[in-house]
Amino acid sequence: MSSPRPSAVVVLAAGEGTRMRSATPKVLHAVGGRTLVGHVLSAVAGLEPEHLVVVVGHGRDQVGAHVAAIAPDAVAVVQEQQNGTGHAVRVALEGLDSWGAPDLGPGPVLVLAGDTPLLTTATLQSLVDTHVGAGAASTVLTAAVDDPTGYGRVLRDPATGHVTGIVEHKDADDAQRAVREINSGVYAFDAVALREALGRLTTDNAQGEEYLTDVLGLHVSSGLVVAAVATDDVVETLGVNDRVQLAEAGAILRDRTNRRWMREGVTIVDPATTWIDADVVLDRDVVIERNTGLHGTTSVGSGSVVGPDSTLVDVVVGEGASVVRSQATSARIGDGATVGPFTFVRPGTVLGPKAKLGAYVEAKNAVVGAGSKVPHLSYVGDAEIGEGSNIGAATIFVNYDGVEKHRSTVGDHVRIGSDSMIVAPVSIGDGAYTAAGSVIIDDVPPGAMAVARARQRNVEGWVERKRAGSPSAEAAARARDAASTSGPASAGSGGSTHEETPQ
Repeated sequence: MSSPRPSAVVVLAAGEGTRMRSATPKVLHAVGGRTLVGHVLSAVAGLEPEHLVVVVGHGRDQVGAHVAAIAPDAVAVVQEQQNGTGHAVRVALEGLDSWGAPDLGPGPVLVLAGDTPLLTTATLQSLVDTHVGAGAASTVLTAAVDDPTGYGRVLRDPATGHVTGIVEHKDADDAQRAVREINSGVYAFDAVALREALGRLTTDNAQGEEYLTDVLGLHVSSGLVVAAVATDDVVETLGVNDRVQLAEAGAILRDRTNRRWMREGVTIVDPATTWIDADVVLDRDVVIERNTGLHGTTSVGSGSVVGPDSTLVDVVVGEGASVVRSQATSARIGDGATVGPFTFVRPGTVLGPKAKLGAYVEAKNAVVGAGSKVPHLSYVGDAEIGEGSNIGAATIFVNYDGVEKHRSTVGDHVRIGSDSMIVAPVSIGDGAYTAAGSVIIDDVPPGAMAVARARQRNVEGWVERKRAGSPSAEAAARARDAASTSGPASAGSGGSTHEETPQ
């Protein structure tokens, strides 16, 4: 039998979150690769509700735009004045009415806060299942905590154990504050019973607000069934109200995510220093070394090793690849390719199978073909390199003329000499070579050797004349004296005019 489906889910995301001390609305703070409200909406999506409503208020434009981007089927309803959780739910249902969905059907209405990123679909489904099975008017998710300060207390009939009400911390007496079972702020309601009770709420409480918790008391007083589900994992109920709690939630999500991937066959050498976002995908036999972050929509193929000390954002890594002490963003790293150490792979870069970006290389919007290598100390920007080519050390693809970027192409099996400058836009044909130290400003035909450097000229005696008395001048004098006593100067010194062989 399929699980019951909520007729509607209401996510409360209107609060300012003053304790965050931030210009960013609280629910838009990110942890584990998603915003707080993003985690909530992801958990809710697994329930497949008929309607999804997000109540916005503070930062409504930002929150509404974000919700529209990540949950296009959601309806954003504005709570103009934050007059309590009960008022927010009433505004949400009125918003659904205005959208032409007054009949919510037989399924329950689920209500939860937008700052609870640790909730899981399984726990929410358990709440819905219990609610439907008990035929309850309202059901609350609870948890037992060591320090319940600040939380609403769940009150039960000592004889039957049934829920008799929920009292907020500020309204509780000493006996009630001693209760350790707390309200998580997650509820399931019968739609008809919820609408009726919302119309009877008052503001007769310490904060002068319409409490959603009072709905449960009204249901009790009307003789309706009020049920409760105690979660086995208390951390799921934790909300985020400040930066400390944000970091704590992040650590819990990190550990939860890492454990899941290790059970899926991924080796994580040091889970405490490995951060994997919620939307990252890893194949079996991937190895993640210490101090590594995998973010956004990054995916890593089987047998690849990432880290140590590496950060990948929205990167696709093929099978059997290696990324060591490097940073990459919005790039593709092919099967068997190697990156690093100390390499910066910028957006638009594509490495073919078994290609290499070595130590201290930066690549941007570049294609490096299968088996081609950029071993070290080079910049490859706005370039396309064919297969089997080698780019010598300290090569720079000069792609910017001060106004616009230009692109260069390097063919298959090309050898670029060390310390070359490839000044875009140029094309270097298949099988061509460039001499070390060349500045290439014109196209190079296939199979040609491009030499673009001044001929060496030795000015004899310059140091002794211009730097007289210096250690260099003294060393030169000693060498000259030694040479004069041992015979003629070696061949080729000074002013040879034979054809130069480029290196």
